[in-house]
Amino acid sequence: MQASDLQIWIVIVVLGIGTYLIRWSFLGALGDRDLPGWVLRMLRYTPVAVLPALVAPLVMWPAATGGAPDPARLAAATATVAVGVLTKNVMLAILAGGITLFGLLYVLG
Repeated sequence: MQASDLQIWIVIVVLGIGTYLIRWSFLGALGDRDLPGWVLRMLRYTPVAVLPALVAPLVMWPAATGGAPDPARLAAATATVAVGVLTKNVMLAILAGGITLFGLLYVLG
């Protein structure tokens, strides 16, 4: 079944309103209040949880290989994590992962 232009625009507008309300619930309703300590402690881990959630599917099921795991991407992710943990330097970790990925893609074909 093909969606009409009106249906597509209705979905876009409803999703936009929903996104706005979700963000407002934190910023508008809670923005001027002091949050409990346990909430603030949990919020510190949000970026740490979101980044792996965004990257892991791209490493495990890359679109470039049709969704099959790729040794080059797995090695690059491992190198990135290892260098990041050992050096605590984000730029060096990204550089190590990039060099590993492009090097292995070149070597493995």
